[in-house]
Amino acid sequence: MYIRYGYEITVTCQQPTALVCLLSVNDDRAADIRSPESTFTTPAVPTSTYRDLFGNRCLRLVAPAGDLTIWGDATIEDSGLPDRIVPSARELPVPDLPDDCLVFLMGSRYCETDRLSQIAWDLFGNVSPGWSRVQAICDFVHGHIRFDYMQARSTRTAFDAFHERVGVCRDFAHLAVALCRCLNIPARYVNGHLGDIGVPVVDPMDFSAWIEVFLEGRWHTFDPRNNLPRIGRIVVARGRDAADIPLINSFGPHVLKGFRVWTYEVTAPGGVPVPVQATA
Repeated sequence: MYIRYGYEITVTCQQPTALVCLLSVNDDRAADIRSPESTFTTPAVPTSTYRDLFGNRCLRLVAPAGDLTIWGDATIEDSGLPDRIVPSARELPVPDLPDDCLVFLMGSRYCETDRLSQIAWDLFGNVSPGWSRVQAICDFVHGHIRFDYMQARSTRTAFDAFHERVGVCRDFAHLAVALCRCLNIPARYVNGHLGDIGVPVVDPMDFSAWIEVFLEGRWHTFDPRNNLPRIGRIVVARGRDAADIPLINSFGPHVLKGFRVWTYEVTAPGGVPVPVQATA
């Protein structure tokens, strides 16, 4: 199947302001791109790209005073299969983990392992290690937090979300990541495009946050917000938490004036949308 995805973001700055944007599909899907991403700004400004510490592709530019619109669009080929479920996947002891997993055991800006460690062990210490323990964490987070977009807050941490019991997809992800790390399970924060392919068209989350957990030698996708396998995830960036991979990192004040993303199935690269056939 083919999925067309893109974004249109408008910010307003009072003065020329440096921006770093994480908007492009992650390199691990580069071979699946069928219509390369077209990116431009209005007004046109010089841009450059670089890779951050986690390998994400970052767009660097200076926004002029006034409005700036960043627009991108591409088509990717996808297997059409839902997220893999591997109930037999085991946890690895910390001494056996690859070196690059260790950073995803540590506390971070939004994932306070020190404040949640005892809670994690009290809740999940007796759950069978491995896939079932991670799924138990996601089940708990899914039921514990009430989704409410109107109560989104950029400063809410995992510890806050645990006690406030309300949030958006990033809060679900932060709490699940923190609880996994407390139990010595490497977990990282992921954001990207996630449309409503294969699910009822009731609450489409075109741009979303979920998590990846390292079990038995590889990273596996879990989604505490939706808590069911989904079709057509398109990873944009991975990091320790949302502080590492904001859509736009502004080195000066700005106001978000417009934000639009799209994710839908098409018949072929550059083709027309496929009629929605949602399943329950």
